[in-house]
Amino acid sequence: MPRARGLPSSSSEGRPDVIPDAQVEEVRARADLVEVIGELVPLKQSGKDLKANCPFHDERTPSFYVVPAKGFFKCFGCGESGDVFSFVMKRLGLDFVEAVKYVAVRSGVEVHEVSRGSEAEEDPFRAHYEANAFAKDFYRRMLLEPEVGRDARDYLSHRGIDDDTAERFGLGYAPDDWRLLRDAAAAHGISDALMLEVGLLTTSERAPEPYDRFRHRIMFPIEDRERVAAFGGRVLGTGGVGRGSGREPAKYVNTSETPIYQKGEVLYGLGRAKHAIRRAKLAIVVEGYMDVVSLAAAGFENVVAPLGTSLTSAQVELLARYTKRVLLLFDSDDSGFRATFRSGDVLLAHGLHPAVVTLPAGEDPDTLVRKQGAGGLSHYLDQAVDVLDCKLQMLQQHNYFSSIDGTQRALDKLLPTVRAAADPTLRDLYVSRVAERTGIRRETLEAELDRAALRRPHASRGPAPRGGAERDPARDASIGGAPPVLGAERALVQIIACDRERRQERLEALLRHIGPEDFTDPAWRRIFQAFLDDPELARTPPDMDHEAARRLEALLDDREGLLHPERVFNDALAQLRLTGLERRRHELDALMSASTDEAEKQALAVEKARVAREAREIGLGWSHAARRLADPQKRESRNSTERTG
Repeated sequence: MPRARGLPSSSSEGRPDVIPDAQVEEVRARADLVEVIGELVPLKQSGKDLKANCPFHDERTPSFYVVPAKGFFKCFGCGESGDVFSFVMKRLGLDFVEAVKYVAVRSGVEVHEVSRGSEAEEDPFRAHYEANAFAKDFYRRMLLEPEVGRDARDYLSHRGIDDDTAERFGLGYAPDDWRLLRDAAAAHGISDALMLEVGLLTTSERAPEPYDRFRHRIMFPIEDRERVAAFGGRVLGTGGVGRGSGREPAKYVNTSETPIYQKGEVLYGLGRAKHAIRRAKLAIVVEGYMDVVSLAAAGFENVVAPLGTSLTSAQVELLARYTKRVLLLFDSDDSGFRATFRSGDVLLAHGLHPAVVTLPAGEDPDTLVRKQGAGGLSHYLDQAVDVLDCKLQMLQQHNYFSSIDGTQRALDKLLPTVRAAADPTLRDLYVSRVAERTGIRRETLEAELDRAALRRPHASRGPAPRGGAERDPARDASIGGAPPVLGAERALVQIIACDRERRQERLEALLRHIGPEDFTDPAWRRIFQAFLDDPELARTPPDMDHEAARRLEALLDDREGLLHPERVFNDALAQLRLTGLERRRHELDALMSASTDEAEKQALAVEKARVAREAREIGLGWSHAARRLADPQKRESRNSTERTG
């Protein structure tokens, strides 16, 4: 249960009432500081901030400043400062509970008071957040150390990140050391077990003890409800991170999913960007941490990034709190466009209006803003086009409409986006646009859309899949249906195909438990082997057979992706391991039946007991996860607990 806080209110039992911390933090996160203060004080723009005559003392020259990026106000005349609650309490003479209620009404959040005794239990994840907060401070200190952090500071300066921007985002540096963070945490009473659970330490078969997961990397704290839930690390060079591994280190290493962090439910930078998004009525979505930070340094405050290759439904729901308009500003390469169109379909399905920003070949937002400045990037932002129009333009450039076969293939790529549009007016416009460009009658298109809707199983449960393909068990597991069984092999190769950032890591994790021989479907087995042969695989190998090539091409061009890939990956791996162990059990039964040697039978019985024990250990964890995924109420309860922590 979340802790409760607040000053006394009324209570029928004579005990003071309070508002739980989770609700207070939600109000704080949703509140528009400028809007709340602006209702009571006339504000004027002053650069990135706003100013006014101080409402707390008499003055002729404005010295009262509101700083949206940092979420506080400050008067340089009388010294008053604080957050949105502090302002309301002092300006209107309210106590804390009343101030939270006042701000909640203006932020669209419903809060409920509870008896202090009933909700005062300790936050079950408090220690997790405190461990991450300690790590953030540690990495920050290392960045500012004159000698230790010099290379990291030089790198940030070279990328156009000034000290103020680095401080705003809490950027830090993980030294090139195997246990510096671990030792520092231990000295502060933070256990290895907790550091492992939040992903700050890791283990290896080659190491006798846990060691620092992040080494020689620029560190990006990932915040959820203004608390550090995870980290992303960008490598500075080989250093210790590649020592002894025989391979180049991954460019980015991110915290795996933990009890307080599900990457599909968090947007990087949203805590700092939400007020700017609300004021601009527009969000800019980029691919990664550095893009967010670089654009913020150039003055673009309404920028966020998903923590994967494309937006998830949960992330879009977060954006929808602040805006209906979204610009997708991903890299202008094949993978960038795949992520763009996957994200566009998810945005459309939630009633948002996405547009696509196309940059020159070879450029990404970070490099372009450093070369051409804010004005150069603004030029491309102004030329953003609707996501469907962008598809039409690209198909035209590739001559899809020059033949009947090409037009049919173009239609296969366009209809998922038309289907995804939840806004009926926009959907109607899309149908007209596609009919006009393809020459297909509007009635025919609408009939095809209706047929596709009827073909989708469980259509009444919610928005239909937007990838144009039949729903499969692995994807159902990712959105709360049954766990992967027949779809386990597909789920694993899909995640490997889509998550290029962590592909090598995932392949290594799989090879510790299974191999190609554990895939019963020949096509999935060949695709898995292809990734083992070439972890950087980005297109279908020329010698791959037709069926495997068809499936791999569909995976690489997948528009939907998986909502919770970490959970699906672990559950699918567990299912394949269970299937393999079951096969082994049958083999051992056959060998025991055929054997006439008592010693051999005894050895086989010992092996069978080991197999059964391993299967039970996997089965307990997997069946628990499967029940959690299959029960929407339990899943929602768990997600709520994780979010409110």
